[in-house]
Amino acid sequence: MLPSELEERARKIKLLLMDVDGVLTDGKLYYLPGPDGEMVETKGFDSHDGVGLRSAHEVGLRTGIISGRQSPAVVTRARILGVTYIYQNCWEKLSAYKQILTEAEVGEEEAAFIGDDFTDVPVMKRVGLAIAVANAREEVKAMAHYVTNSRGGSGAVREAIELILRAQNKWQIVLDRYGIDLSL
Repeated sequence: MLPSELEERARKIKLLLMDVDGVLTDGKLYYLPGPDGEMVETKGFDSHDGVGLRSAHEVGLRTGIISGRQSPAVVTRARILGVTYIYQNCWEKLSAYKQILTEAEVGEEEAAFIGDDFTDVPVMKRVGLAIAVANAREEVKAMAHYVTNSRGGSGAVREAIELILRAQNKWQIVLDRYGIDLSL
């Protein structure tokens, strides 16, 4: 059962945006030598978040990424999962956020953002539903409408999606797709 203010905010969401490092990943960056000897950055993504993102898209929730870093791994993962908006190398995230809202034709109250660090705060202060992951900076958690129980890179995005879809009475649609009957 969600607090009524949180449920009301989540009910309005049409677009879920998120940071990458510390949200879709655990925040660790791995550098490996590529075939040409140059270092290549790679990241690990949680499969539960992937199922959550695919489920969100199936019931009409659009998603996007705004990241301060540039990573081919992010583009590949986002495309595999059907993420609509991919903005990278955006240390200052507000301009990308505004562009996405315009393109998506949604108002700020219809957008949610999942973040973990100071660079996410300007966007989180504007959205209808600001979500911080469990491993977010304390200052970020203090200003969020909701703090996940899960850490970034460990199902936090899936948890946020479930919260939104439950508030919108769409979670059962997801469960039905997989033949899950919770009444048993």
